[in-house]
Amino acid sequence: MFQAYINIFVIFSLMFIGYWLSYKQWFSNRTADTFSKLVLNVSLPANMFLTIIKNFTKDEFLSLVSGMIIPLLSMMITYFAGYLWRRFAQVETKHQGAFSAMFTFSNTIFIGLPINLAIFGEKAVPYVLLYYIVNTTLFWTIGIFELAKDNPNFGEARISFHPLVMLKKIFSPALIGFIIGLIWMLFTFPLPSFVDGLGSYLADLTTPLSMFIIGIIVYFGGLKNLRMTKDIAGVLFGRFVLSPLVVWLLSRIIPVPELMLSVFIIQASMPVQNSVPILVRNYQGDEEFATSCLGYSVLLYMVYLPVLLFFFFS
Repeated sequence: MFQAYINIFVIFSLMFIGYWLSYKQWFSNRTADTFSKLVLNVSLPANMFLTIIKNFTKDEFLSLVSGMIIPLLSMMITYFAGYLWRRFAQVETKHQGAFSAMFTFSNTIFIGLPINLAIFGEKAVPYVLLYYIVNTTLFWTIGIFELAKDNPNFGEARISFHPLVMLKKIFSPALIGFIIGLIWMLFTFPLPSFVDGLGSYLADLTTPLSMFIIGIIVYFGGLKNLRMTKDIAGVLFGRFVLSPLVVWLLSRIIPVPELMLSVFIIQASMPVQNSVPILVRNYQGDEEFATSCLGYSVLLYMVYLPVLLFFFFS
């Protein structure tokens, strides 16, 4: 438990460093744009490629693939619930897409992996990656589509888009890195030491740069704008209450090993993905809303985690 808190504190400290360096005028809004391009197009694809290759073998993946049914169903149910919520709770139009993406998808690697390792140890890694595969695939397809809809020019762009342009938007560099890693692992290709070394250096940039970007966005957006609204409360309900509850209810119908279920519940209850504010910025959506949701979810998670462990694992 203590180690889990340390991991969260480290990640949150990176965001504070980004904020502080912005205050010292080392970083600017243009710095955030540059870092965003670097994360989305270079470091995150490398991270996804190596994560799949290094944490799965072909036999392990094939033996566990049936376990994907609970994450898949739970995310689809949560996504549908979020769609209903945004309609009946009258979520503001300018961030409805971001609301759905943050309501549904969780931070399965940057926070999820270290937290599960701290609680369950190395034996949890295959289940963490199993949830990650489903979360990543749906986020970089359905989630990205939702975020893109918040762009003020989405309607005109959708009409004028050629199918090849739309496919390019869906198959982002991050998703391509994930797919290449999956194919590489399934065909058991050897990993050249040069690719391993270079990819590792690039992948290691993902978390610090992502958190620096969030710190920059928070600084230039102003802490005074980090305020609670009913839409932010809705996102937090989806992340911390509905998502893990749906996983637990599905396990009453679809039995899975106890450790797998425990990991899935922890993964389902993670904070908002730290790449969402970066992507919202890229799609010219409601950056303030996305940053506030991420900030609140990370802050509250330090209090929420012991409560979750007490209710589900005591």
